[in-house]
Amino acid sequence: MIRFDDVHKAFGANQVLRGVTLEVPQGTSMVIIGGSGTGKSVLLKSVLGLVTPDSGAITVGGKPAMAGDRDAFLARFGMLFQGAALFDSLPVWQNVAFRLLRGSLKRPKVEAREIAIEKLRRVGLTPDVADRFPAELSGGMQKRVGLARAIAAEPEIIFFDEPTTGLDPIMAGVINDLIREIVVEMGATAMTITHDMTSVRAIADRIAMLHGGKIRWTGPVTDMDASGDPYLDQFIHGRAEGPIEAVR
Repeated sequence: MIRFDDVHKAFGANQVLRGVTLEVPQGTSMVIIGGSGTGKSVLLKSVLGLVTPDSGAITVGGKPAMAGDRDAFLARFGMLFQGAALFDSLPVWQNVAFRLLRGSLKRPKVEAREIAIEKLRRVGLTPDVADRFPAELSGGMQKRVGLARAIAAEPEIIFFDEPTTGLDPIMAGVINDLIREIVVEMGATAMTITHDMTSVRAIADRIAMLHGGKIRWTGPVTDMDASGDPYLDQFIHGRAEGPIEAVR
């Protein structure tokens, strides 16, 4: 579904991506792991056209990313942002239905609200939450609202940016379970970036290790512990000693 071919990207003298080649098969949950500042977010932004690679190619469904109508292209995607990124001035249901109230996906307001409430139920929130404002919700509830928004328009592809950051272990487990269930249910292709190895094991079909601007290892999550790759081994076990230098 998504393919990166020798993708390079620099910001001034900072060479972030140094030839990333990676395939994300259709219907697969791919998790990108790696240290902070290694370019994981840049990969997602490059697919969405928020960042333009200096060289290389990105294809989605066999066609160049961002080719043709931009709105139609972006309508294929859903996104769960790291900090939920809800609009404080809008009630919860309008946050969830944000894309359904405007643009090419626009629905009548009554229908958009019904869909929003249905998606809130899907992530374990009751209809009475719909008319609250984000500030009235806990961090875990806000994250669920963000997840409901990500799936509201039934996207083919969903991006998850650090989905469990800031959550306690129990709520993180709830979010991981929901992500896994929803991706399987929808048959969606998923790309997740995370540092949380518990999330990796819960939601990944395949993983890719990004370090030094390149994919160091990729394969099924079941092969991760016996990969034999020193970068991956050091990262998943959180060892200070190894080829990845800790910034002190």
